[in-house]
Amino acid sequence: MRYNKHVRNSAIALTAVGALALTGCGGSGDEGGGGGGDVEIRFSWWGSDDRHQSTQELIDLFESKNEGITVTPDYTDWGGYWDKLATSVAGGNAPDVMTQEERFIADYATRGVVTDMSQLDIATDEIPEAVLATGQIDGAQYGIPTGVNAYTIVADPDLFAEAGVEMPDDTTWTWEDFVDIAGQLSEGLGDGAWGMQDIGFNEAGLNIMARQHGENLYNEDGTVGASVETVTEFFEIGQQLIENGGQPDASRTVEIQNAGPEGSLLGTNTGAMGIWWSNQLGALSASSGHDLELLRMPGETEFDAPGMYFKPAMYYSIAEDTEHPEEAAKFVDFLLNDPEAAEIMLTDRGLPANLDVRDAIQDQLEPADQRMSEFMSDIEDEIGDATPVPPDGSGEVQDITIRLNTEVLFGDKTPEEAAQAFIDEVNAATQG
Repeated sequence: MRYNKHVRNSAIALTAVGALALTGCGGSGDEGGGGGGDVEIRFSWWGSDDRHQSTQELIDLFESKNEGITVTPDYTDWGGYWDKLATSVAGGNAPDVMTQEERFIADYATRGVVTDMSQLDIATDEIPEAVLATGQIDGAQYGIPTGVNAYTIVADPDLFAEAGVEMPDDTTWTWEDFVDIAGQLSEGLGDGAWGMQDIGFNEAGLNIMARQHGENLYNEDGTVGASVETVTEFFEIGQQLIENGGQPDASRTVEIQNAGPEGSLLGTNTGAMGIWWSNQLGALSASSGHDLELLRMPGETEFDAPGMYFKPAMYYSIAEDTEHPEEAAKFVDFLLNDPEAAEIMLTDRGLPANLDVRDAIQDQLEPADQRMSEFMSDIEDEIGDATPVPPDGSGEVQDITIRLNTEVLFGDKTPEEAAQAFIDEVNAATQG
């Protein structure tokens, strides 16, 4: 995933104008600051043109059901979202309802920008507690998940068959099995195709490996919770896959990594496996033209505990200083719980966090999304406790991970050296 560039800009903007950000008059409000008449609230989000269009449909539907409440859209693409949001907050004009992401929510919560939503009238009974807890800090609900994803191995059964390799039993396979299978696939597929795309560019994979060892990527106090030994194991995987031919050489690996789902090994039919978020199954399947499958991560039964977890695709948060908390809460409740809203949104903001809503839209999903939904249901009883909310500054961690993993792949650092550098640099970014 690419969620990494803008949190520090956000933090700088918020720090520079801290008093203004926390004491200014927030929300769009109706003229004159709240008396009679219609109420206007502002909703901010990021995304593609398709998301913008479907979100406007959601707004239209909400307004038709809630006369007297107007929702003003405030959207941009991912690249500009966090700078725009930081500027709005710094000017005392935070959106009444804003979309948040896992790596950034602690920044806004600890600065008093977003409110404790558990004090508002928003139904969360049908959201599993482990999912709901991912938006909690010190017992306060600063964000409610829109939907959930899981970090998974995506596999192409057609290429497995072409290579003459059996699909793995993902309930028992180990990390050693995974590396061996990738090598066998590359050998069976021949030149120009590989068993696996590199796993080391996203810290979510490290978090899963850490959880398998009874650790977490982050401790509750925000420090790195993964041991040097575990981080070393994580960086060793890519090195092992290059050595046995299970993935492309370092130069090609880095080039492919920047190509997105459509240009990935799976998306171009030049690789039998890849590591992706579950909601990317549809894009990967469409690009490949094959019916791809989701597999559990290796090692889930190998160590102390299963490591996989449900990650919120994003969160809804409400501004602490909104002039219209009741109306903002009503809008969030609608987005989370209204069946007609779910029919518009489907899986665009992740597989719905509300289990009743998820069941209601099952028949309307595309085949790939149906497979994703079934997979998520299959692993639901295996998922452990929620991971601690990433600390302020964690938006820098993916850049750190990408750089160090690249150095390992090119042989500029050993996995052990990269592991120690990772822990030191992440602690500096999040504790400084």
